[in-house]
Amino acid sequence: MSKILISIFLMALVTYLPRVLPMVLFNKKIESKRFQAFLHYVPFAVLASMTIPDIFYSTSMLISGIIGSAVAIFLAYKEKGLVIVASGAIIAVYITELILH
Repeated sequence: MSKILISIFLMALVTYLPRVLPMVLFNKKIESKRFQAFLHYVPFAVLASMTIPDIFYSTSMLISGIIGSAVAIFLAYKEKGLVIVASGAIIAVYITELILH
C-alpha cells in the first residue's frame, strides 16, 4: 500500500476509535454523579482550551485582545445576544488597534 493510503487509514482509525470506544466500553448507564458531571463539563473545557489562546494572539497586540475579551465578557454577563457580544468585541478590538497604532 502506498503511504497516502496508509495515512488515510490511520487518520480514519484515529477519528473513528474515540467515537466507537465509549459505546463499546460503557454499555450500561453511568450511575456515578461525579463522573456524569465530569463528562458534562468536558466539551466546555476543550472548547475553552482551544479558543482562549487564539482570542489573545489573533490580533496584532495583546492588549487589544484583552480589551476585546473584557468587552465580550461584560456584554455576555449582561445577557446580550451572541451577535451583540461578538460585534461589541470586534468593535472594541478595532478601536483599540486604531488608537494604539
